[in-house]
Amino acid sequence: MLNLDTHILLFALDGSLTPGERKLLAAEQWGISAIVLWEVAKLAQLGRIGIDVRAPEFKRILSRVHVWPVDLAVCAKSAELDFSSDPADELIAATSIIHGVPLVTRDKKIKRSKIVPFARS
Repeated sequence: MLNLDTHILLFALDGSLTPGERKLLAAEQWGISAIVLWEVAKLAQLGRIGIDVRAPEFKRILSRVHVWPVDLAVCAKSAELDFSSDPADELIAATSIIHGVPLVTRDKKIKRSKIVPFARS
């Protein structure tokens, strides 16, 4: 299983993954932190993406994606990271650590981490 950050999920939905990302995601089941759902909803509300989170098609796609909760373990781990970023990115990275799943991201701040497990494309 892979943990997709918000942008990778959106790139997968709009078809703008790199060939390496596409190959990686095709071979594994997808998971996301619950905070990704909030970020997608906020981006849609702000008009930055054209996704209707209430649309049946979006719900159908998400029904095939595992969603990890933002629980106490994830929150505590987010305060122990070796990088600083926005809170959502920190929760996404902490989710990978707590659940032992590789993170798929293009975020350079996160990718400098020595403790977050990353998927390699």
